[in-house]
Amino acid sequence: MRTRIKNAFLNQIKTIGLPILALCWVSFFWGTTWIASKEGVKHMPALQLAAIRQFIGGFLYIAFFLWKKTPWPKGKQWKFILILSGLNFVLSNGLSTWGVKYISSGLGAIIGALVPLWVVIISFFRGERLSKLSIIGLIVGFSGICVVFYDHLSDFLLPDFRFGILISIIATLTWAFGTLYTKKKATSFNPYFGLGLQMFISSILLFAFTGATGTSVSLSAIPAASWWAIGYLVVFGSVLTFIAFIYALQRLPSEISSIYAYVNPIVAVLLGTIIFNESLNPPIVIGGSITLIGLYMVNQSMRKNRA
Repeated sequence: MRTRIKNAFLNQIKTIGLPILALCWVSFFWGTTWIASKEGVKHMPALQLAAIRQFIGGFLYIAFFLWKKTPWPKGKQWKFILILSGLNFVLSNGLSTWGVKYISSGLGAIIGALVPLWVVIISFFRGERLSKLSIIGLIVGFSGICVVFYDHLSDFLLPDFRFGILISIIATLTWAFGTLYTKKKATSFNPYFGLGLQMFISSILLFAFTGATGTSVSLSAIPAASWWAIGYLVVFGSVLTFIAFIYALQRLPSEISSIYAYVNPIVAVLLGTIIFNESLNPPIVIGGSITLIGLYMVNQSMRKNRA
């Protein structure tokens, strides 16, 4: 009897406990990657940082699956991988990393939370009808962003700030397109292997761009602080947390697994305040909260549409 109870308890932990722990890991550590990116880009070109991070992370994934003798993608699966390499890693990750060179990590994280709002807007222009909850969520979400930016109105006079905001918004748009493309063209090959290939391919493209434009620096010129940031981003941003994310996504209901999207900006804002003395004032707190409420409403409407 004791053995049966013990086994049932262990199975319960494995079924629910581990996915929840994985989700907690994702919720916290993806929030910290904004801080690591902010530290890294202080001392080196942002796109080069993204390229090195994704090269090392992708190489680790590919080496592991080659050792496991995992079958390579075939035929049209490569088209899927190449498109997502461009959308999710060259553009979205590359531009969001570049963006925090000019804006605070907390503001970058709040903008990064807009992805579901863009997904709904893009879907509308593709002919899908919006529910009342989606419309209200969009209005609430963008109202929250307006409150956040109220504190930064004078900053818009600065060209670097405007550029940082612009490329950060473009980064969320490309991730939204990547999300919709993944949903439409879902494939059956190993998602972790596919992720590694996307990272590796994107790193080659970013290296080619920074080399052609002369915006890279020699590896010996990169200071220790940036290498520590890259190491953190590889281990906690590109490898462990992506593994935890996919693990939680496959084992938890979508309404639970999406919680990370609400926690990441909070972690980034708080750590940005503690580590970099970034502003934490009423407009950011109130506006960020309103934005997350709008995000929740949009996510709820998307789940109801799928049901």
